[in-house]
Amino acid sequence: MDVQELKAYLPAITDPNLLEAISKHGKIYELNAGESLMEPGHYIKMVPLILQGSIKVMRVDSEGRELFLYYLDAGDSCALTLTCCSNLQKSDIKAVAEEKTNVIGIPLGLHEIWTNEYRQWKDFVALTYQTRFQELLNALDAVAFKKMDERLLNYLITKAKQLKTNELSITHQEIASELSTSREVISRLMKQLEKTKLIELGRNKVYVRDDIEAFMKRR
Repeated sequence: MDVQELKAYLPAITDPNLLEAISKHGKIYELNAGESLMEPGHYIKMVPLILQGSIKVMRVDSEGRELFLYYLDAGDSCALTLTCCSNLQKSDIKAVAEEKTNVIGIPLGLHEIWTNEYRQWKDFVALTYQTRFQELLNALDAVAFKKMDERLLNYLITKAKQLKTNELSITHQEIASELSTSREVISRLMKQLEKTKLIELGRNKVYVRDDIEAFMKRR
């Protein structure tokens, strides 16, 4: 990928020398929806920069239960990945493509070199840590302080915005897994939401109405 294309995909990086280095050393990975970029227990072999699409990042416990943490959009990288890269640790997270996604991977050995050589790479990494840390706090606050119905509403709103569609192809079990609860709880809450006409339920589909976010703000 040439420098001009990278400029469009990575607006936070404008240093021509850094863009040239990314173009020269980066490797393009194409992921289909549902395909994993990272798995728990595996060593991370590159620093991923999202070019197109979106990545869903989740924490997975020893029993295989998942908890949704945050999304990565075009132009983003993952702070948890950068931490594992710096310390040569195995991944603690699962990262899955939400849609068709293109990623450019930077070899691990260049991460430390670029941090010292390019001020903008250092700034980009620092901003990544700051942004992802805030998102982790939001995820922690949701689990600790919010009721499940509010977490579910926030989840549906966030997912609809992420995929830029009001029609979500997802099962109750998948939602339950990402919110770390049971399918029965999600099914009961979804039926309540349908009665209030905030959503419509179909077979493995959820249609999120436009006024759902306004409803959340009034609560």
